[in-house]
Amino acid sequence: MRKTIVVEGMSCNHCKMRVTKALASIAGVTVAEVDLAGKKGTVESASEIPDEVLKNAVMDAGYVPGAITKG
Repeated sequence: MRKTIVVEGMSCNHCKMRVTKALASIAGVTVAEVDLAGKKGTVESASEIPDEVLKNAVMDAGYVPGAITKG
């Protein structure tokens, strides 16, 4: 299962690392990648990760979550 979330407020590589760490810490996530220029984070997991869990991880890292897409 692959999901991508828009992340507003990232401006540097430190931001990218914070969001990557936050997404990677979610139980069940096997891959977490963040595209700083594209302002989005992508996670892969074996099972469904609820959208609210992704949004909360982004907010806990100090950023604003946006739309989430599957695939």
